[in-house]
Amino acid sequence: MPYLTAAVVLIGLLSVLNLALTVALAKRLAARPAAPAPDHGPPTVLQAGMRPAAATAVTTKDEPVSTAELTGLVGFFSADCDPCHRILPEFAERARELGRDNVLAVIGTAGPGYTDQVLLDALLPVARVVVEDFEGALSEAFKNDHTPALYVLNGDHMITATGARPEMLPREAFA
Repeated sequence: MPYLTAAVVLIGLLSVLNLALTVALAKRLAARPAAPAPDHGPPTVLQAGMRPAAATAVTTKDEPVSTAELTGLVGFFSADCDPCHRILPEFAERARELGRDNVLAVIGTAGPGYTDQVLLDALLPVARVVVEDFEGALSEAFKNDHTPALYVLNGDHMITATGARPEMLPREAFA
């Protein structure tokens, strides 16, 4: 009988220790800041190694644009998109580095006459800018329905990288 009593007491003590450790672990985990969710950006249908469909458009400065001739950086933005406004300074800096002729910015709008002056002011000096509705020719050619969405096209007009932020685009993708 004394062995049985000792076993029950030992199991009881181990259970109390287990409970104390569980409570301490739960408190420690609750006090720990949550890890930010990874931001992989919007899904892009066209990926590296693919080409956009044939399409043409005209920039705000009446310059013709054709996907058959596109190279460099292509960015899709929209007026009511907070992430678009957040990446704007980085995109403009990367565009400055590449030169205006190597950058195309497509601003999606909700209809005629609806544009975002902040986007236009930031993009016009550093990129060719096309303003079109969300289902415009370039958006359809890239099968793009999210903003921001960034693409890098090489000299063969093939996509070499995609992302939602400029830092997601490797520098070597521009070579």
